[in-house]
Amino acid sequence: MSAADAPRGDDLEQHRARCTRFLAGHGPRTAADWLAMITPDAGIDRYGAGGAEEALEKETCRLLGKPAAVFMPSGTLAQQAALRVHADRRGSRAIGFHPTCHLEVHEDKAYQRLHGLVGLAVGNPRTLITMADLRAVAEPFAAMLFELPQREIGGQLPPWDTLVEQVRHARERKWAVHLDGARLWESTPFYARSPAEIAALFDTVYVSFYKGLGGLAGACLAGEEEVIAEARAWRKRHGGTLFGLWPQAAAALTGLRDRLPRMPAYVEYARAIADPLADVDGIEVVPNPPQTPMMHLYLRTDEARFRAAACRIARERGVYTWPQSAPGATPATRKVEFTVGDATLGFAPAEAAAIVAELLR
Repeated sequence: MSAADAPRGDDLEQHRARCTRFLAGHGPRTAADWLAMITPDAGIDRYGAGGAEEALEKETCRLLGKPAAVFMPSGTLAQQAALRVHADRRGSRAIGFHPTCHLEVHEDKAYQRLHGLVGLAVGNPRTLITMADLRAVAEPFAAMLFELPQREIGGQLPPWDTLVEQVRHARERKWAVHLDGARLWESTPFYARSPAEIAALFDTVYVSFYKGLGGLAGACLAGEEEVIAEARAWRKRHGGTLFGLWPQAAAALTGLRDRLPRMPAYVEYARAIADPLADVDGIEVVPNPPQTPMMHLYLRTDEARFRAAACRIARERGVYTWPQSAPGATPATRKVEFTVGDATLGFAPAEAAAIVAELLR
């Protein structure tokens, strides 16, 4: 079935407005839903001082076991600030990261254009970084960025012993080690370790509050007090010290309270969905089994057929799946990112798997 074969007026976003169930993530939320995350007793900060913003920074320090933390309006700002500080402190402009690192793929070379940093991709874009990849680096880095989990390859995580060895190697080379922990919260079940135990490996750690935790927006950068003080200066220089940061901070505190304890359940559900999907001809689950509440699904179809099937499922069953797919590893496949959240828990795992399989028909 091609896009031309779909019923006239079959618009996926039009059907979305009438859907009552949502397959991935936490589902859509209204302004009232967002506002409900801000507790009535949330303290108000003034330019990042006091109130819910300060409370969130203290809670982040407690969870990550770091002496200092600063709230940032975005992870993009948090990571650029961290890497700039590490570079200035070591007198080097070179930073290393995986080829699919967020800084490289999604930030329009801001690390280069705003901070004069030189990025070097380490490893293969379709696999995790290996020790051989790190040993092959000839030049000195100011910092090496590690991402846990590696989102663009399905949320994969290295074994704990491997991660420890890689961080040790970076330290032996006198590199700072920074963690892109946007989804660090989702990694804890795989390692059976607390966020603080994982964060202890790194000099600086960035965590997000709007992804798995479902907050409004924003992030925290945690580390040693002097480093975080310098990062605060960069927040101001980037225009990120807003008059009031408390709504995002208060929502983040609610997300930590409500959703952080659910991470093991999200991971268990992702695995329960992936198990039957692995047996469906035309679907590949990466990684299999999932290591976090995220997996990538490679579907043997094309975009027109995918959208036609998604429209039919939305129209006939009131279930919204995905707005589109992305190119897969081969021309014959398309890729979707399946993140398990509160909305997903409304489906039995077998039902969720069956709906995904329908996208091939």
